[in-house]
This record gives sequence, C-alpha cells and structure tokens, in this order.
Amino acid sequence: MLFEPIDINGLQISNRFVRSATHEWLAEEDGKPTAAIGDMYDELAKHEIGLIISGYSYVNPAGKSSNRQQGIYDDRFIGPYRQITERVHKYGSKIALQVVHGGRQAMVTPKYPQTMAPSAVKDLSSGKTPQAMTEEQILGTIEDFAQAMRRAQAAGFDAVQLHVAHGFLLSSFISPYTNRRTDDWGGSVENRTRIIQEIIRRARELVGEDFPIMAKMNATDGLDDKGLDAPECVEIAVALEKAGVCAIEVSGGIFEAGEVMSRPGINAPEKEAYFRDYARMIKQGVGIPVMLVGGMRSRAVMEEMLEGGYADMVSLSRPLIREPELVEKFREGVQEAECTSCNGCFDESGVRCNSGR
Repeated sequence: MLFEPIDINGLQISNRFVRSATHEWLAEEDGKPTAAIGDMYDELAKHEIGLIISGYSYVNPAGKSSNRQQGIYDDRFIGPYRQITERVHKYGSKIALQVVHGGRQAMVTPKYPQTMAPSAVKDLSSGKTPQAMTEEQILGTIEDFAQAMRRAQAAGFDAVQLHVAHGFLLSSFISPYTNRRTDDWGGSVENRTRIIQEIIRRARELVGEDFPIMAKMNATDGLDDKGLDAPECVEIAVALEKAGVCAIEVSGGIFEAGEVMSRPGINAPEKEAYFRDYARMIKQGVGIPVMLVGGMRSRAVMEEMLEGGYADMVSLSRPLIREPELVEKFREGVQEAECTSCNGCFDESGVRCNSGR
C-alpha cells in the first residue's frame, strides 16, 4: 500500500508518503521564504515524496514563534513561494503550506511583548503567561488565517494544513488545559473548535469549495492527567471533519510536556509509530484520510500502519532530513531508515543531519 496513490478532496497523490512539516530555520528574518527552502523541497520531490508539507508559516507577525521561521502574512510572499511550488511540481509531487499562529508559544519581542491564547494559562516551559484573547482578537486571527490560505492558493500550493497541534494557538483552543473560556469559544467541543470552523468558513469565501484544507491535530497534549487526550480527541477530529477538514495528521505533545512529539532513541520497531493507537481511534471515527507521524523508521512498521487500519498515509520528518531519497530506497528494497532519532538535526543554523553522514 505504501506506493499506491490516494485522493484527498480531489487532490491526487502518487503514494502514501508525507514529508511532515519541519521548521527549517532557513527563511529570512521577516519570514520570506528563501531559495534554500526551495532546494530542500526540490530534493524531496525529486525522490518521490508524494506530499510535502512545508515548515510552519505564521499568519501574523505577532504569531511568530522561532527565528528564521517562514511567514505568510503578506502578499509580497506569494511570488517567492510560487517559485518553490513550481520547482516541486516539476517532479509530480504535491505540496501543502502549513499555516500557524504561535499563540502562547510565540516569541516575546519589543514589538510584540505579550503572547496571547484563549485563556491566561501560564506556559511552564517558558514561564510566560499569555493574555486571554478578546473577541476582536479572535475575529482578527480568523481573518489572518483565511488570508494566509488565499495567499497559499495564489502561490500555487496544492493544499493548506492548519497547525492544530503542539501547543500553538489553534491547538490551545481545542485543549481543555489551555482553553478555559466560558463564552462561545470555550467549554464544549463545539465551542473549542469554533475558531477552526470560522477559519474554514471564511477561507471558503476566498479559495472556493474545492481547495483542500487539512489539519495537523494533537491527539494528546502529553500531560498525562490533564489536557487533551483520548477519547475526546476523536470528538475533536469528528468536529474538524464536519467543519470541512479533508485530512487529519495525528500528532501529540506541547512544549511543556517535554520530548513527546519528537521522541529520541527510536531504535526498535516497538518504539516506532508512538501515536498509532490515537490514529486508529480517530480513523475509526472519521471518513477522511488519516496521516500518522511519530518515530517511524522501518518499512515493515509503515506497512503495518496502513494495512492494520491505523492510518492511510505515513508522515516522516527526521528520517527525510538524513535521507531525502528514502522513499526511492524503500522502493528498491531497503527496509530501514538510517535515522537514529538523536534530534541533532534541529539546528538553528539550518536544519540538517548532524550525526556524521
């Protein structure tokens, strides 16, 4: 099944491999994408990645969460992004832009000294307490996301992916740990997903009904006795599908939970695919394709995820940093990625494998 095509809301993807969004630290400081980012995606497309999901791109300068992060908050970025999508399309791969607002995990700068989130819940990883968003700020953020999606379509992206994971703003809305509002934007699952419903409703006015809108979603915050987890994550996924999301990538963890999302030391098959059980629950609850990310290294495990009903596609990040040609290698008979999950690739001078390749 790994090499079978799949259709996502009319988007034909040649195989089941996804390059999961990865922060590259390669944009200009204002968020403008660079040729170096294009080089990276070009290399992935050349080696048969079915779907490339870009590094997370912030929809408003106040939502930037890392140095040299990509942005999509201004029309002047459409041209540079178009150059990148044209390079990817030469090889037949598809590419989606991941859009995000950092929320309580955004950078604090002189120009933006106060982070914001649905509720004023202190981020224990940074010590920062965000400001609870006003109705006006929520409505402005909905427009920011919708305009970012319009720009992505104009730049030639085949789809967009809403970042609803890892503790960023939209993730903070769906989690009962970070969303303690008592108005229309908090409380029930319906209310906690309302911002996503409204983003998609507004985006459809700008991009039409057929442009694929996907989501990367936290199934767990990774906080054990609090926050989002099963079985409520299935209700969230169903709500996202109802809102118009056409594919869900299942992930987990927020910054203050520690090494939950990019676990080190994945050196045995039983350690791989660590969000698999969440993915299977979600897949059983929705009728749209499910992507699974998290520590997959061996072809046998990837095949098991598809054939065993855990997911429809497999998302890889760290292995493709070391081996952008990994999909071709699997096709030729290689059974395991070289990646050792050391996390040394998360290099602020530019993402790269630093394990001695």
